[in-house]
Amino acid sequence: MSNLFSSKAFVIVVIFLLLASDVFFAAQYVNAQRQLRETQVQLEDQRINERTLAFTQLFIEKVLKSETEIDFETRLQLENAVRGIGDEEILAQWQRFTESVNEKDAQQEVKNLLSLLVRKVGM
Repeated sequence: MSNLFSSKAFVIVVIFLLLASDVFFAAQYVNAQRQLRETQVQLEDQRINERTLAFTQLFIEKVLKSETEIDFETRLQLENAVRGIGDEEILAQWQRFTESVNEKDAQQEVKNLLSLLVRKVGM
């Protein structure tokens, strides 16, 4: 009887240890999944920031520093770059700039665009 009891106790201890290890590894898995999601969000934010900075640099070089009228190819390059950012707010501000009807409105929209770009990168 004593041998049978110690055998049952051993099996119960082993089952308990297996269950405890399952709980431990499940908790580790959930934690790793959470960290992975956080890292993916950070990576996407970094990619958006890189695209935003690239567009900002392109805009400054091709528009603000330009002494001549912006040609079609440059406009297309800027349009593709701003759409590539993937931010609806930036795209909407860009469209307000491109739809400006006079120089005063265009200057104000450029200020708004640059302000928005800097604010987005700083987030």
